[in-house]
Amino acid sequence: MTSISEWYAGKNVLITGATGFMGKVLMEKLLRSCPDVKALYILVRPKAGQSMSERVQDMMKCKLFDRVREDNPDFHQKIIPISSELTQPGLAISPEDVQTLTSCINIVFHCAATIRFDEPLKHALQLNVIATQQLLSLAQQMQHLQAFIHISTAYANCNRRHIDEVIYPLPVEPKKLIDSLEWMDDSIIRDITPHLIGDRPNTYTYTKALAECVVQQESGKLNIGIIRPSIVGASWQEPFPGWIDNFNGPSGVFIAAGKGILRTMRASNDAVADLIPVDVVINLTLAAGWYTAVHRPKTALVYNCTTGGINPFHWGEIEHHVMSTFKRNPLEQAFRRPNANITSSYLIYQYWILVSHKFPALIYDLFLRLSGQKPHVFIGHAAIIYSPSCKTLI
Repeated sequence: MTSISEWYAGKNVLITGATGFMGKVLMEKLLRSCPDVKALYILVRPKAGQSMSERVQDMMKCKLFDRVREDNPDFHQKIIPISSELTQPGLAISPEDVQTLTSCINIVFHCAATIRFDEPLKHALQLNVIATQQLLSLAQQMQHLQAFIHISTAYANCNRRHIDEVIYPLPVEPKKLIDSLEWMDDSIIRDITPHLIGDRPNTYTYTKALAECVVQQESGKLNIGIIRPSIVGASWQEPFPGWIDNFNGPSGVFIAAGKGILRTMRASNDAVADLIPVDVVINLTLAAGWYTAVHRPKTALVYNCTTGGINPFHWGEIEHHVMSTFKRNPLEQAFRRPNANITSSYLIYQYWILVSHKFPALIYDLFLRLSGQKPHVFIGHAAIIYSPSCKTLI
């Protein structure tokens, strides 16, 4: 049997969400570990004041690609950007680009999604569900497609106590829901959102569950794999330890704690911190692409990429390791000495918010005012304390 690297040789790969965290790591891994891959087609949304080509060029300068650059200085020639907008009909891909993609793509990695927990339901549906539907429709036209890999989340079914590697049915049919919401006013949708998402905590997890159902409906026509990572964090080993390019989720919390800005969090010390390194997720994703293409399963294969109860790591342990690391290796321009603690008690949490966050922030802002500077510390603390990232720890 051919190795994974050998299988990707000569393949044309389509990646959505390539400018995002996981998408960039996926690109780097393909270019470095599968050097004979033919081309990476990436969907890119043009931004105001910056062309699509400029966005890609800026991305290629990232330190993430240093190892690839050393081995192959011309690696950028394998990256072919395709102008696209996921919120538009047909993903706003031109007819010429559609012709190109349908005639050459061998495997699709669908990484694009909105990961905002507070996203309005209609917009979350557009990005996470409707865009997936349209990409699947495009994939069905691809003459040489061998596999379609969809990146979901382990929290799509967070309302269940035990989550198996299966796609769970929903009480609502995705297409009927989308058709119904099209004619509704935003205020009406906002009012009915809590009833629709039910016991799920936010629109993100709800729409990712809907997207899984949409993908499953096409599994009879395409070779499909679904990856469910938990909380994706910095790299473990590849391309080098500790790489991350955003402050989403726990990463922002860790930095805030290391800076001495965040001193307390409300969470259970014994709760499992289901963090998974991004390179572990990407390795599984590429392996799943190979397996799906070679074995051609009759139904969609689901891969839960989590630590769970097999290799649990708890928030209390996270607190210990994060604090000890920052005390040994302090961050530059720290606000104060890092000393965060985790408590499950609401009253204790509120006490430390008052003593360790609000009072010091107000005092420092007063100092800034007296010295003729613009106060900003109190507002910054409030943004951290009440951010969706912190709420996920509770």
